[in-house]
Amino acid sequence: MDHAPYRLAEEFDRFLGDPDDPDEVFSYARCADLDEREEFPADICRRFEEWGLPDQYVPVEHGGGLRDYEQVLQLMRTVARRDLTCAVGHGKTYLGGVCVWVAGSAEQGARLGADIMAGVPVSLGLTERAHGSDLLAGEVRTDDTAADTGDHWLVSGEKWLINNATRGSLLSLLTRTRPKAGPRGFSVLLVDKRRLDKDTYRHLPKIRTHGVRGADISGIAFDGARVPRGALVGEEGAGLEIVLKALQLTRTMCAALSLGAGDHGLRLGLDFAEQRELYGRRLIDLPQARHVLTGAAADVLLHEAVALVAARAVQTQTAELGVTAAVTKYLLPTGTDQVLADLAGLLGARAFLKSGHTYGRFQKVERDHRLVGLFDGNTLVNLNSLINQFRSLARGFRRGTGDTAGSDTACDLGAPLPPLDPSKLSLVARHGSGVMARLAPCVEEVTRRAGPNPALTPVAEAARRLFAVTTAVHADMEEYQGALTDVPPAAFEVARRYTLCWAGAACLGLWTHSVDRMQDDPRTGPLWRDGLWLHTALDRLLVRLGEPAAADRETYEALLGTLRAARSSGRLFSLLPQQNPERRPLTPGAVTGDRERTPC
Repeated sequence: MDHAPYRLAEEFDRFLGDPDDPDEVFSYARCADLDEREEFPADICRRFEEWGLPDQYVPVEHGGGLRDYEQVLQLMRTVARRDLTCAVGHGKTYLGGVCVWVAGSAEQGARLGADIMAGVPVSLGLTERAHGSDLLAGEVRTDDTAADTGDHWLVSGEKWLINNATRGSLLSLLTRTRPKAGPRGFSVLLVDKRRLDKDTYRHLPKIRTHGVRGADISGIAFDGARVPRGALVGEEGAGLEIVLKALQLTRTMCAALSLGAGDHGLRLGLDFAEQRELYGRRLIDLPQARHVLTGAAADVLLHEAVALVAARAVQTQTAELGVTAAVTKYLLPTGTDQVLADLAGLLGARAFLKSGHTYGRFQKVERDHRLVGLFDGNTLVNLNSLINQFRSLARGFRRGTGDTAGSDTACDLGAPLPPLDPSKLSLVARHGSGVMARLAPCVEEVTRRAGPNPALTPVAEAARRLFAVTTAVHADMEEYQGALTDVPPAAFEVARRYTLCWAGAACLGLWTHSVDRMQDDPRTGPLWRDGLWLHTALDRLLVRLGEPAAADRETYEALLGTLRAARSSGRLFSLLPQQNPERRPLTPGAVTGDRERTPC
């Protein structure tokens, strides 16, 4: 099946050229050099603009090319697969514009869209040095007491640890406009630094970070900066709600960063295992190495399945995005960190080397990705967001309610997506999760298919086990459904388990709704036929839920075969087919002079 977002990403990847070629603008060698010098990848970002990537950050109703959020996911995954610094540095413009897409006027949207498509960087100013994720404690404020405010706000205060704070010409700024109004005292202003008196703001120094070293992580301080009243996004006092809704979109799209990092790390791990000889045998032939690779491969596909459903749910289940985004933003960064940690054990000392064409790339992707879990709400923030919705989620699961039609469309990769209606965004999924409500029917469908196809019998059994665990998790959620402050640690553990169950339901939904379109494609059919990727995904989830394993060694060996076949043919190891522009890997055993018996 040719799926449009993957075809567009493949076209973009081909335009960027072979990253193994050091003469290409966006090459691994260039990225390593920029990282060493902690320099922003300006030339690479200009290459993105030549292709038209900024157009894909702007919704069609504001003059851009964004009509499908899965498309944004795959394009940013393509960038992140080569280099996370470039993805973070350039992709921030998309994040910076989302508040306007959610609540801005048509005029604001058109004006901002034109700037973005012209290559103007945009930033999102939320966090402050003393308050971090506690947005309610923010101290950036406006002063209406001065006699000459007129048609302007006078903005003062400091935003810190802001991506593109210095480079960005435009800043979506969360600020207090009504200091005594509590949560309704915050507003979002679209600040255009090009129109500010330069004496009224200053950029804070770039922060040196362990990962994404070249990104512009800095800050900005205002001192009575005159911002026009027309810069208000949405209604005055609605700023916190606008930001929280916008974060649902940005948290979902952050999945692209984890997908790209997982793709890159898995490829490096596989190539090393294919080429490395140890104890007179290639590493790929050793059982423990195969175990690590197959586990990582299963997780990469699991994460891709969750991200696909989540990205499509932006448009099909918009009112439930508060659940979808929190699950995705928790699960993919933490899961990918673990994938990279497991692969680091496989590479041994090579995982820490900075020099060399290949090994220097692994240490970079591993430390770059550690920051992804902090962007747009950290792990605890997202789990707490789910805890706040335990009441409606438990009730919805018990009643079988939620947007089930939207879930079906999200899981059917052949179904067209409706346009995004931002007015449907909600801070709470009031009727539960449609993905969870469709779990039981999906289990029944896999069981039905297992009748004429015995190869699906263990998959159906794993699905039934997942449903049993999910039922128990929802019962546990009822115990903590009133925990809004002083949340006990046990509630966070229940929320963690909920994310795993939601992921399993999403995987089952994706497979049951899309398998008939996928299994006959010779490029990816082996992953879909007989439920191969689904079987390993459910196994990985059940084990993390404390259940016995659900897949045997033969199943994982089959998965390893598909991984190796994809790499040898130059394809991305993925649920859907996509050709890579990279050179083919070295032939097995090519690294013959590297046979020491100890790792150091």
